[in-house]
Amino acid sequence: MSNQNVFTLTNPQNGNLAFKLLSFEDNSHFDHIQRNNYYSLIWITKGSGKVKADFAEHTFEEDSLLAFSPYQPFMICTKEDIQGIAIHFHPDFFCIHKHQKEVSCNGVLFNNIYQPPFIRITDQAKITFQMIIDQMKTEIQNAELAQYESLISYLKIFLITGSRLKTEQLEELKSTPDSKEPFIMQNLKDAIEDNFKTKHSAGNYAEMLNISPKALAKLSKNYFNKTLTDLIAERIIIEAKRELYMTNKTVKEIAYELGYDDEHYFSRFFKTNADVSPQLYRETVGFGRMV
Repeated sequence: MSNQNVFTLTNPQNGNLAFKLLSFEDNSHFDHIQRNNYYSLIWITKGSGKVKADFAEHTFEEDSLLAFSPYQPFMICTKEDIQGIAIHFHPDFFCIHKHQKEVSCNGVLFNNIYQPPFIRITDQAKITFQMIIDQMKTEIQNAELAQYESLISYLKIFLITGSRLKTEQLEELKSTPDSKEPFIMQNLKDAIEDNFKTKHSAGNYAEMLNISPKALAKLSKNYFNKTLTDLIAERIIIEAKRELYMTNKTVKEIAYELGYDDEHYFSRFFKTNADVSPQLYRETVGFGRMV
């Protein structure tokens, strides 16, 4: 702990960050590209701006909760000072994949390639989040019995609240006529989810959906704010990351299961999109064989 605005727990086995709670009053922490080996939840309590994440740029307002996965590139751009609270946690501290049935945040708060990486925080959620953060600050300053377990319990409530909120907001969006998702985009999402392990080109999906590649590319860019090629690449990388963390499969085995016969080509593809090699990702994010 460096000061009263930063509360940090490190992994006693390797000295790496396990859990961190940070209060900030400007954008100095996030005004450059972030590629961290831990999850980040950033609550903007004051100010607005733009967030660049992966291949897209989005505008956020005050009282937004931003969520990023390990090695997901992001950067916050503002013209004014922002204030807020950030929660960082390593997968070895709490793995969202292992606890998906409990918190249901994978594919909602995190690893949701089709939606902006943030949600609007309601007045009720603000009360809940602030209460949880206060409890976390108290707990992290008292190295009592079961400190980690207590912090994980608070983190779970935070994640569940955020996931429920995002799910509700997505349902509201679907019911708004002006924001209704085009039918072809629903089909595209289904097609990617069903075929990303075997079909890697934009042309494959255009053919499946019986639409010209140019027309589908334009729709994808307009609706998801990403090219179709980027969407496919993101989905492959997310699955690769999950396999690297959750299994003891070799990089070659993972590459083959994702439709790549050439392990070296796949490793280059992974590094291009994740800015880290598959092996280094496994070494720095962790290896979660134990359930």
